[in-house]
Amino acid sequence: MSDTDALAERVRSRLITLGHPPTPAAVATAVRAEYGSPIGDRTLFTLTARLHAELVGAGPLTALLAEPNVTDVLVNGPQEVWVDRGAGLQRVQCDLGDDTAVRRLAQRLAAACGRRLDDASPFCDAKLPDGTRIHAALPPVAASTVHLSLRTFRPQGFTVDDLVAAGTLTPESAAIARAVLAARLAFLVSGGTGSGKTTLLSALLGEVRGDERLVIVEDAAELRPVHPHVVSLEARPANAEGAGEIPVRTLVREALRMRPDRIVLGECRGAEIVELLAALNTGHDGGAGTLHANTPDAVPTRIEALGLLGGLSRDAVHAQLADAVHVVFHVVRRARPVLRVVTEIGVFRVGPDGRVRVLPAWRHDGGEVPGQAALRVLLGVVGGRR
Repeated sequence: MSDTDALAERVRSRLITLGHPPTPAAVATAVRAEYGSPIGDRTLFTLTARLHAELVGAGPLTALLAEPNVTDVLVNGPQEVWVDRGAGLQRVQCDLGDDTAVRRLAQRLAAACGRRLDDASPFCDAKLPDGTRIHAALPPVAASTVHLSLRTFRPQGFTVDDLVAAGTLTPESAAIARAVLAARLAFLVSGGTGSGKTTLLSALLGEVRGDERLVIVEDAAELRPVHPHVVSLEARPANAEGAGEIPVRTLVREALRMRPDRIVLGECRGAEIVELLAALNTGHDGGAGTLHANTPDAVPTRIEALGLLGGLSRDAVHAQLADAVHVVFHVVRRARPVLRVVTEIGVFRVGPDGRVRVLPAWRHDGGEVPGQAALRVLLGVVGGRR
């Protein structure tokens, strides 16, 4: 262990003993007390900055996470670090020391989230105080070395016009999206992991009228719509003792009592879909959410599977879905060049067998759109009623 590492351990122990949070001022005071000899201002400033990053930040990864274009930082061991700057993964030079140093880094990040990471609990999925999402896996869950996955949090939100400029939306699909919002149709944004579902949903919510109250429920707060009246509710995992959990499903029920004009579920991923469908069927129109699905056609099937987790039968899921959700925006991440594109807008329709299906109402490639007339009816009838 180097002298700096030893100093970091003494500073950490001192802060824990005194019960002081690792603020820059507290770290500077601890460094001065633990340094062992008189220390100059320049040395104190340098050590404080470095140790503060070690104690509460991401250590050597801090500079990468601070880059404005970086969305993900992935660590596959002490000498293998990858970043995504929006153009796919690229390997970068970043020396993290050895396996022991990477393990300590992962444990520090987990501790900053209030989570445990050790041999008894070898993986962690949490959020740092600055909003960065972290997933860590220790051996033997990780086969050979510690693996870290960090997804950065960017507080600035995109607008619909920004997404048109970026190519995610076309002027035509943007106009449809605005009409859906104005008509207060309930909608979902579907797509694969990393396709830009949250970014698109956040931009669309920014188009909602300013006098409407948005109540957003998320497993981890990521939606930041540019809107004057947003209430954000975030689920809480159990602590190290297994107590204190507040699941998303509970928060959806609580949201109903908060006088929402629109209820938004950041990601439909479990039994909470039951509460969302119930809300959208009892006067809470205009709601929204995201859903993992490979194609628009797969969306009803995914909702059916989640509804079964919540205790609904297959028939009950489709009966609820038929009146709850009207439109789906499907977004795809294309590899070269890297671009997130809304490829299809579909409408939910009930088939002869009573099962809900998605009919394409608009396609980026100009393909056949048998649901176009249905979308016009929805926009006209619901919009006229409003």
